[in-house]
Amino acid sequence: MSPGIQKVEALGEGRFLCVEWEDGSQSSYPSVWLRDNCQCPLCFLPSAGARRLLLEDLDVNIVVKQVALAERRKISVTWPDEHTSEYEAEWLKKRCFSEEARAVMQADLFLPERQYWGSDLQLPKIPFEEIMCNDESAYKWLCTLRKVGVVLLTGAATSQGELIRLGHRIGFLRLTFYGPTWQVQDKADANNVAYTTGRLSFHTDYPVLQHPPGVQFLHCIKQTAAGGESEVVDGFHAANKLKKQNPEAYQILSSTAVDYADVGVDYCDFAVRCKQRIIDVDSRGQAIRINYNNATRDTVFDIPAEKVRPFYAALKEFNDLLNSAEHKFTYKLKPGDVVTFDNWRVLHGRQSYPRCPEVTRHLEGAYADWDVVMSRLRLLRERVLNRD
Repeated sequence: MSPGIQKVEALGEGRFLCVEWEDGSQSSYPSVWLRDNCQCPLCFLPSAGARRLLLEDLDVNIVVKQVALAERRKISVTWPDEHTSEYEAEWLKKRCFSEEARAVMQADLFLPERQYWGSDLQLPKIPFEEIMCNDESAYKWLCTLRKVGVVLLTGAATSQGELIRLGHRIGFLRLTFYGPTWQVQDKADANNVAYTTGRLSFHTDYPVLQHPPGVQFLHCIKQTAAGGESEVVDGFHAANKLKKQNPEAYQILSSTAVDYADVGVDYCDFAVRCKQRIIDVDSRGQAIRINYNNATRDTVFDIPAEKVRPFYAALKEFNDLLNSAEHKFTYKLKPGDVVTFDNWRVLHGRQSYPRCPEVTRHLEGAYADWDVVMSRLRLLRERVLNRD
């Protein structure tokens, strides 16, 4: 049931429109915002969901000339140049400027809720083919991936190409210098430490890119009998712990630009360099992305010499939190398993395994951007929730 409007009036010499709703609540809308978001065919292109009105044609000091209410469901505004705009009650209610309403809208758009975890993680599992052919399962997968940060898909075929199918399910995969997909196995003259049998410490992939991939997929095709266990840790949970126990260390890691480098040949030749803060934070100081890969952290370090040791001390403390028994979760992928995780939040690693003449462990990897994943999640939500 859409909300009903009890009363509407212009206030502040026409610079605001005040709406009183049937439930007794009130909303205030700036006139300039209302004019900017006129939904008429001259100002808005419905087929594209895009604004036609040019900003240079917008008067930032505009005031309401006249306002009318139609059947408690629609507001009609007449502007000084006699242009008329209409706004549906439901459309207005969703865009209320109150702090509470804005929080509800942002939660609906971006799903910011996070469930933090440590070694007590109950690894969510969903059958691979289920998410491929069932919208409810796919929606559950992506919601859980967003909230928990890691989901294991089980029962995929034990051959290359399953991640291409998964990419088509969400939209498309992220192409990088290692290709649309890449093969994690022991290789001679490896151009990446992942292509060895050695232990991989906790890291996020590709902080050397200005915009690191948001989601990572690893498909187990072959697994070694001894070793090769996978490890994951909730980077946001560890960052929150660091912020509480050592605010200065947290401040250093969230403000120091660290140099990263990756040079070599794979899908094509590459020489990539970038600066990233180990912990990216929002305006409230909350961690929103971890950028930490010790293997590709450059020897070049663009900070004053006297700040180097404090940085290392802060990074070591964060690294110790990541590796603590309290925080890390260890599991072993089986052939047919596809682990999917938030590469901005979840750091992953691998225990070493014996080197053999033949390939004993083979994972296929791929990336997707959060923009693509969230787009599919919203479309699935619309489809699933409106099915009835």
